[in-house]
Amino acid sequence: MKIYHNPRCSKSRKGLQYLDEKGCEFEIINYLNEGLAEKELTEIIAKTGKKPFDFVRQHEKDYKEQYKGKMLSDNEWIKVLVENPKLLHRPIVVNGDKAILGNPPENIDDIL
Repeated sequence: MKIYHNPRCSKSRKGLQYLDEKGCEFEIINYLNEGLAEKELTEIIAKTGKKPFDFVRQHEKDYKEQYKGKMLSDNEWIKVLVENPKLLHRPIVVNGDKAILGNPPENIDDIL
């Protein structure tokens, strides 16, 4: 299992704590430092069954100033998220061929 984690985000920390409390073994991916490739992010999002735009943090200043109101394709949103990883909702938890946004942390139960 993997958790795509931002240590500075309280919601991401809660997701990490939730996995810990459940006794799960997982790898922490600090995507802000390590980055994400387009292919990797595309595969992760596909595992959730959601659209890339569902992973965009729309309340972020960068989103409001640069992207709000723009009609972009799924591939274009993936590129935006790869180039601006702080716009990515977190945490994202991947377990095999399933993935989910771990906010609230209880969502993670759906893929355990």
